[in-house]
Amino acid sequence: MGLYQRFVLPRLTHLVCGMEPMMRQRAKVVPHAHGRVLEVGIGTGLNLRYYDAAAVTEVCGLEPSSEMAALAEREAKAAGFPVDLVLAPAEEMPFDAAAFDTVVMTYTLCTIPDPQAALRQMARVLRPGGRLLFCEHGAAPDASVRRWQERMNPLWRSLAGGCNLNRDTAGLITSSGFRIEALETMYLPGWRPATFNSWGSAAPR
Repeated sequence: MGLYQRFVLPRLTHLVCGMEPMMRQRAKVVPHAHGRVLEVGIGTGLNLRYYDAAAVTEVCGLEPSSEMAALAEREAKAAGFPVDLVLAPAEEMPFDAAAFDTVVMTYTLCTIPDPQAALRQMARVLRPGGRLLFCEHGAAPDASVRRWQERMNPLWRSLAGGCNLNRDTAGLITSSGFRIEALETMYLPGWRPATFNSWGSAAPR
């Protein structure tokens, strides 16, 4: 791993993903989590401030990057509930089946190398009646924007830690063992190829 990936990218990700429009999106989704929660791709811990401490018993933060997890420790110490940081890829979750009441995934699906494998793991670890709460950027509905996403994706992915501009969030979720129960979409302020957001909830089929 190079110096950029180890030292620059984690802090750059924290800065970009902590911008106000994205934080407002997190605030729409994260407070609905309850019980024992798995946050997939906890990153630097930006979501931890939005959990309802009266509704969650524990948040288990899954993160493949030790550098990101190290930055998340500060947020974890300030949380009003137990936070357990686990270093592992989303495609290979080290958890028993039906272990969680809620899975939270925000601005994560874009970077997972095998998103369908990761989503199948999320369905596996959810208890009966459990829910996936998600908020992701991805493929835009407008053809002109989508063309720019396709053109820019190789360069963007190499600079942004494997982030993809053009993944179909809803399509990936529904093709990986879930049915979507609520879905909203909009463009956030900013460069449109990177700002089409989808958020809502889904349940395992």
